[in-house]
Amino acid sequence: MSIEQLAETAQAMVAPGKGIIAIDESNTTIGKRFAAVGIENSEEHRRAYRELLLTVPRLSEHVSGAILYDETLRQSTRAGVPFAKYLADHGIIPGIKVDKGTTALAGFPGELVTEGLDGLRGRLEEYYRLGARFAKWRAVITIGDDIPTGTCIEVNAHALARYAALCQEQGLVPMVEPEVLMDGSHDIETAYEVTEAVLRSLFGALYEQNVLLEGTILKSSMVVSGKDCEEQAGIQEVAESTLMCLKSTVPAILPGVVFLSGGQEDEDATAHLDAMNRLGPNPWALSFSYGRAMQQAALKLWAKDMAGNAKKARDAVYARARANGQAALGQWQGEY
Repeated sequence: MSIEQLAETAQAMVAPGKGIIAIDESNTTIGKRFAAVGIENSEEHRRAYRELLLTVPRLSEHVSGAILYDETLRQSTRAGVPFAKYLADHGIIPGIKVDKGTTALAGFPGELVTEGLDGLRGRLEEYYRLGARFAKWRAVITIGDDIPTGTCIEVNAHALARYAALCQEQGLVPMVEPEVLMDGSHDIETAYEVTEAVLRSLFGALYEQNVLLEGTILKSSMVVSGKDCEEQAGIQEVAESTLMCLKSTVPAILPGVVFLSGGQEDEDATAHLDAMNRLGPNPWALSFSYGRAMQQAALKLWAKDMAGNAKKARDAVYARARANGQAALGQWQGEY
């Protein structure tokens, strides 16, 4: 794929009023979500649930792409249409999670590094053949006593950049995700400082690895107070802090930033995105790449009656997609 095609795909991923639905949970993670609502974690249940999410009528009105898990990319609808083909035929770009998850960073207690670079070139080549046109790699940064360290930030940034370069070599748009976790009692000022350091390190590493920013998407956490912080920042403060942090670190040539919900309540994630877009115009498109914030309501409905509640569950997904699509334009009609 040429530079122009990578840039074209990246631009399509952040088209006005559209964002990404993330349904890339590992089998273990989806098993925990299923267990919470009383669903057996079988391959067929996982396939059926992913089909429910991906076949929402008119989903492409507000969703430009879908991040899939390896198992899902190889699966098909009940009618036998591969999910990647179904998505492409319905105007949604298929994507794939390619990292192998986090492991303890040796020598740095409490910190993590993401694995999956070994053999990645071959896997990316296969994923492209299977229909994926973008990929995602998630790094995890924890805020705590004397962490994150510079070493943790640097090794994760380096891995993200190596992954991104390999993606572009194979014709896939890399989505780079350095998630600064909400877990902890830190205030929003600390979250800002850490997020700024992480993004500076990331874009430095991307530059060093000759990654084409015009064919790259940033998936970022918002600058929010830690979940256990006594003083929670309001919607406007989160929006202003996140924008200030991005403007000080993210080059304008990047096509767009999609935010993860990171454990926020569904409507909080929507409200924060909407507030940021109302503060625009911004150098890059600001949109969403939500997982739980798009799925939670639908999963609860589906769990109660898989056949009988399928339409209600799809309607719930569409409603969340529509709200977030409006927020990506700064036109959400909700209250905050």
